[in-house]
Amino acid sequence: MSAVSSREVSGDEAGLRLDRWFKRHYPFLGHTRLEKLLRTGQVRVDGKRVKAGDRVEPGQMVRIPPLAAESADDAGEAPPRPLPVRTIAPAEAEAIRARVLYRDDEVLVIDKPAGLAVQGGTNTTHHLDGLLDALRFEAAERPRLVHRLDKDTSGVLALARTAAAAAKLTEAFRGRGVRKLYVALTVGVPDPAGGRIDLPLAKEAGPRGERVAVAGEAGLKAVTLYQVADTVGEHAAYVQMSPLTGRTHQLRVHMAALGTPILGDGKYGGAGAFIETVASAKKLHLHARRLVLPHPNPRKGEVDVKAPLPPHMLDTCAWLGIEPNSIADDFPGDES
Repeated sequence: MSAVSSREVSGDEAGLRLDRWFKRHYPFLGHTRLEKLLRTGQVRVDGKRVKAGDRVEPGQMVRIPPLAAESADDAGEAPPRPLPVRTIAPAEAEAIRARVLYRDDEVLVIDKPAGLAVQGGTNTTHHLDGLLDALRFEAAERPRLVHRLDKDTSGVLALARTAAAAAKLTEAFRGRGVRKLYVALTVGVPDPAGGRIDLPLAKEAGPRGERVAVAGEAGLKAVTLYQVADTVGEHAAYVQMSPLTGRTHQLRVHMAALGTPILGDGKYGGAGAFIETVASAKKLHLHARRLVLPHPNPRKGEVDVKAPLPPHMLDTCAWLGIEPNSIADDFPGDES
């Protein structure tokens, strides 16, 4: 790169830290060099000075200085190593394509399997982001992530097939333009049987890594509407939940706060999140069941997609005597 240029932040990069944005697009640029460029104002966002930890938003323009002017050796860093190229095996490509629930020129919706991380990280080399090229179909560009699900949560996940669609869908997810219905099996029955959980959440460090916990004024607002749809005595329940905010692990922490953790969620429910006689209880029983979102093209109205329950939840429901397919997939109302 021999001259100053600008690069637009894409829809799937909403909320990404600026240093991580650079790591994604310019992996050869070390942190020390980036900090120097930021301090001297050579890197800017929408013309303004920024810090490495600032978050970027879709549509923002990042000023990129001539990075090749300073070699890695001059900066006291090791020369860049070529990035490994990941090849998608035919079986992997076929498997992820088989999970497509909806597709048009701008929107793609899949049924994400439990256990598949959406993006990579430390010790996570197999993830959806690495499979997106298999979901191009006839499009010239790979689809873009516009929201996320936890690794162990299955269900409906939306992708944008163009940059313009990504910007509109990301905005819809960040506002109140999207309705999300999750279903879960809980250990115990929530009391009351329906209502509104309004408990702020905050991340905290612990001996086993980062967790999310109910917090006071220092926490971020987190609101969940829920409704018990079926019960097995006082032992378990099939619960429908609609998050009005999108905090990390929000549904898991909120259900645990009621004293009825989601089945299989040892992280937040401890030993109380398991039923010894249920063979599949070790897996998290949380599923993104339904998603209703405005289509990027207003003339096409809404996209309303449902994902079938994963095998382990169907097995547990059968063992408990719950018939999920007989339960209407309605969004819980605000009964507060």
